Amino acid sequence: MSGRHVKQLCEDTYTRLKKVSMELERFLNQVTLSGLVAQSGDPEEYEAYYRSYLSDLRHLLVYCENAYEKLGVCLRRARFNEDFAEEILYQVYHNCVNNFYYPRGEVYDEDGRYAYTGQEAIVFRKQVTPELQNLTLSASKVFEHLRDELQYYETDYLTKRRMQSMGS
Repeated sequence: MSGRHVKQLCEDTYTRLKKVSMELERFLNQVTLSGLVAQSGDPEEYEAYYRSYLSDLRHLLVYCENAYEKLGVCLRRARFNEDFAEEILYQVYHNCVNNFYYPRGEVYDEDGRYAYTGQEAIVFRKQVTPELQNLTLSASKVFEHLRDELQYYETDYLTKRRMQSMGS
């Protein structure tokens, strides 16, 4: 992959991660666990669910902020370091994209069959508040784009690193 292409990918990824981070942070700063539970009815049914959901969102926010900060450092350097950039892009795929699609609390799943029908591919385990649903579906568009763009780094980047370490 050319250095220019890697740099463009870093710029695009930086912009997308910063946007989704701002949306996550705004939501997390405005919402409370008790507020979500109150909007959803049965406290026993929803408290643990929303606790897991908020925990997953906080973890995702941290991963995204760390990644876009590292990308910012990479892009501000006088001389673009392609190896460092590729490592960060791998981390974005591994940490951000994977943590979005496979949340620890398993509060939603992705059903790829829906993508072909034009429906949302995110399927919630329970009915969620409209704000949380909108946030999750908006983020899914960002992470879907990043997954498509960064899939290379899940396999080829690791293979490249292994080959380099074997040659040393």
